[in-house]
Amino acid sequence: MAEDDVKVTLHWLNGSRAQGILWLLEELQVPYELDVHHRLPSMLAPPELEKIHPLGKSPLVTVTSSALAEPIVLAESGFIVQYLSEHFPSARRLFPTRWKEGREGTVGGETEESMRYQYLMHYVEGSFMATMSLHFIMMGLKSKNVPFLIRPLTSLVANQVQGLVSIPNMKKHFALLEQYLETSPGSGQYLCGDELTGVDIMLAFPLQSGSTTGMFETMTAWEKGTFKDTFPKLQAYNERISKEPGWIRSEEKIREVEGKFSLLP
Repeated sequence: MAEDDVKVTLHWLNGSRAQGILWLLEELQVPYELDVHHRLPSMLAPPELEKIHPLGKSPLVTVTSSALAEPIVLAESGFIVQYLSEHFPSARRLFPTRWKEGREGTVGGETEESMRYQYLMHYVEGSFMATMSLHFIMMGLKSKNVPFLIRPLTSLVANQVQGLVSIPNMKKHFALLEQYLETSPGSGQYLCGDELTGVDIMLAFPLQSGSTTGMFETMTAWEKGTFKDTFPKLQAYNERISKEPGWIRSEEKIREVEGKFSLLP
């Protein structure tokens, strides 16, 4: 994006993965504006977002400039990360070198870091978020948002689904991420190597939400008793993410606008 008048707007929703996109924009160090929205009492997104994109979900990003006849609307975290990373030079550090020297365009010519990046970008949006979303929904069925009289029934159903489906699958996903960190090239500080990438940014919100709300720590399903003891590298990784300057700036931005910051809806 070479135009000087490009305007990026993040349509941010509380308790959503828009916080990860806010971190991305801070990392890119490009001017942006926040369009703040709040969930309804039902926890659904407000109808105003449907005017921007038919699904009415967040994160959403719109890009405008004098060269565009109408705004570019970006939806889905993976696509947003990919599009913005490809159009701002400052994002080149957020994705690994794709090809080994002299093997450009050949089968098997990709670097290990690049193969990890491409797989994990799809993995986060697909398998991982499907499991995490189901678990968060089940947590909601046991919360105070459910009427008191029917909460025992919804809690019973939620516990069954968590025990049979979401918790066993979460354990598989966390074990996979632990393995990725154990075998990460270089220092192993991040999932694709020793440099922060868009994959780490996409994972930040669900992992930070699970950690800061105590969801991972209070569960009794972990092999070694606690999340921290069962997945030590993932625990350390998550703590590092919370201290990333860009993540901290994204929190501060919301405090400026909202007067407080919370990962909960």
